[in-house]
Amino acid sequence: MSTLATGYRIGIDVGGTFTDLVLVRPDRSLSLDKTSTTPEDQSIGVINGLERLARHEGISLPALLRATARIVHGTTTADNTIIQMNGACTALITSDGHRDEIELRRGFKESIWDPALPPPPPIAPRRQRYGVPERLDFEGRVLVPLDEDALRRALQRIRKQKVESLAVVLLFSFVDATHERRVREIAAEELPGVDISLSHEILPKAPEFERTSTTLVNAYVAPRIKRYLGNLEKELARNGYAHRLLMIQSTGGLMTAGWVAERPITVLGSGPAGGVMGAIHVAGAAGIKDFISVDMGGTSYDVCLVRKGQAEIGSSWNWHHRYLVGLPMVAVQSAGAGGGSIAEVIGGALQVGPASAGADPGPICYRRGGQKPTVTDANLVLGYLDPQTFYGGELKLDLAGATHAIDKSIREPLGMASVEDAAWAIYRIVNSNMSNAIRRVSALRGVDPRELPLVAFGGNGPVHAGVQAADLGIREVLIPRSAPAFSALGLLLTDPKVVEMRSIIARTDQVDLARVERLFGEMKRSALAAFETAGFRAREVRAKRIAYLCYPGQTFDMKIELDGDGAFGQRALEALVGSFHHEHEVLHSYASRDQIPILRGVGIEATADVAKPELPRTPSSRRDSSSALSGERQAFFDGRFMRTPIYDGSKLRARHEIKGPAIVQEPLTTIVVHPGHRLRLDPLGNFHLHT
Repeated sequence: MSTLATGYRIGIDVGGTFTDLVLVRPDRSLSLDKTSTTPEDQSIGVINGLERLARHEGISLPALLRATARIVHGTTTADNTIIQMNGACTALITSDGHRDEIELRRGFKESIWDPALPPPPPIAPRRQRYGVPERLDFEGRVLVPLDEDALRRALQRIRKQKVESLAVVLLFSFVDATHERRVREIAAEELPGVDISLSHEILPKAPEFERTSTTLVNAYVAPRIKRYLGNLEKELARNGYAHRLLMIQSTGGLMTAGWVAERPITVLGSGPAGGVMGAIHVAGAAGIKDFISVDMGGTSYDVCLVRKGQAEIGSSWNWHHRYLVGLPMVAVQSAGAGGGSIAEVIGGALQVGPASAGADPGPICYRRGGQKPTVTDANLVLGYLDPQTFYGGELKLDLAGATHAIDKSIREPLGMASVEDAAWAIYRIVNSNMSNAIRRVSALRGVDPRELPLVAFGGNGPVHAGVQAADLGIREVLIPRSAPAFSALGLLLTDPKVVEMRSIIARTDQVDLARVERLFGEMKRSALAAFETAGFRAREVRAKRIAYLCYPGQTFDMKIELDGDGAFGQRALEALVGSFHHEHEVLHSYASRDQIPILRGVGIEATADVAKPELPRTPSSRRDSSSALSGERQAFFDGRFMRTPIYDGSKLRARHEIKGPAIVQEPLTTIVVHPGHRLRLDPLGNFHLHT
């Protein structure tokens, strides 16, 4: 296992509203912090957050970074680029006759009952998509040579369109990439300074639409991601950081910023992955292997089902912001529900989210110019949040402003009796939206949510988790003490990971075993080279082999892990086919064992074990929880205000138990214990909320 030099370790997770930071000191103690996300340039918020950590340590930023052994970062830059559609001006070069593949979308429509649903904004408009004569067959044989003159004419037109990024997607390039490589050589001559994405490097496998969409998304976000990571690394180095910056990927693994910059799409949708990895680690330490992970931040609510200590990894049909990404991604479902979700009356009905006030201007109670009431404003009016101690006391909340906004924008239009009733309606609707997200994830996997605990985190998660659990029939909620910055902590509990894929299409009774073995060897060498660049030795890396299979006629394949690491021979092939039949039956309730499966591709998932911070334990106390009681205030439960005890979370000890109604205030989050619920703290620093 890799060891770390003595020093600080820092996790940084950029969200839509806040940038969360976790500092692990050499003595294992933790420091959590938040700073506002800076949407115009996220690196500004990152550096601001690091400066805050340094001030809390009583040292300068250069002194902190010189003493830091590892920084792990998660960014939403790629997601924001797709959401806002402000990426690079992008063009597409593809095989003649296939430039409209991206528009066909396999006939997929997000809302099949909405005839007015417009198509997604185009990454590359049709006038910036060019087909050139060339063609390979499925075995890589050249049917039509690449017409270099036609290619140059297309590139010269692209140059006049002021294109910043170019996607190249040629048929069967994943079998033989000679034509795509030649396109890059010529494009480098005709389009100097333009970023180039080749499909065989981004997604080296069939089918064509998935490869086209994935490569286009990569080309669209690449210049911005590269600039962002380059600027951030330079700023860190300028301030004394001497190590490689590590990034979280959508697979839930880490890799260096330099590696990510060569394939920027790997960070799309990666934001929630850090939290899921952290939840797996913390819940596992508490003996929980099967659970539902929920992360409620300022903008979104992310749900992931974890079974046997593993998050599901979607390998192909991953739609993000209306574009398909065919790379492996942690299967997280997101809903537009967070502390910043805007409440408004539309057509005589109250709607909460998915629109968000974000970091700028934020909720009205932040006093930053917000004009529309949000979930956080409602929580303040209901008495769940303390206007004086919010955000560690640094941000004094405007209760009067939140009350006035909800009164005028929600209560009056709906004719409700009181502003508290209007705030309660906002609270109930956002909870219902989040509970429905959990039901959707559970139903799609054939799981009864009542059988699993929730692991709730994010700054707003503990405020809402109890009532969601009760609504779903869930009996226990695990809330890590580090919940408000849990995704940032999860980054420090995650291992580096490289996923390699190669395409090979053949019936399993006609597979060229020697070719498969060569592909496994090629992928393993490529993965080891990436780890070597990141500073890991080959003996620290473990790799598992995977294969993608389907039945004849099926559109989508299943990922199957191969047993053992010996040579891929006939016995290994037979075991693979047997595993496919079994897994297909488990997932789809049937297996066609009389059919010969199709091998659609092979891959390698390589990881390296790294030393992880040992989380501090919570001391026990035989005294009751009254020692942590700090006061009381009126809070709204079950349709009326109740006198509610307030507890200082920092003074709670293991074995302490609190009965609702109660509110536990931590520096960066609040735990709401509803009437009839019980809360206890375990020695690992986890709150257990029993509904």
